[in-house]
Amino acid sequence: MSAETSATPAAVQRRHKELVGVVTSAKMQKTIVVKVTRRFQHKLYQRYVRVSKKFYAHDEQGEAKLGDTVRIVESRPLSN
Repeated sequence: MSAETSATPAAVQRRHKELVGVVTSAKMQKTIVVKVTRRFQHKLYQRYVRVSKKFYAHDEQGEAKLGDTVRIVESRPLSN
């Protein structure tokens, strides 16, 4: 028998999704609004389409300012 062990699905850690966007609002306490823009090619018309989505992100120290480029990372749900 071989000494190698196969990785089971439970042992493999899932990578968290990272998104890069621009801060559009920093007026809330410890929370910022980040606008993430992605580009993709339209299946039928073959043109590049730009789609934006807003995400709320936690900013404990309040370091992020309006217009800053930030990277946000997906995490498990946290209760307050």
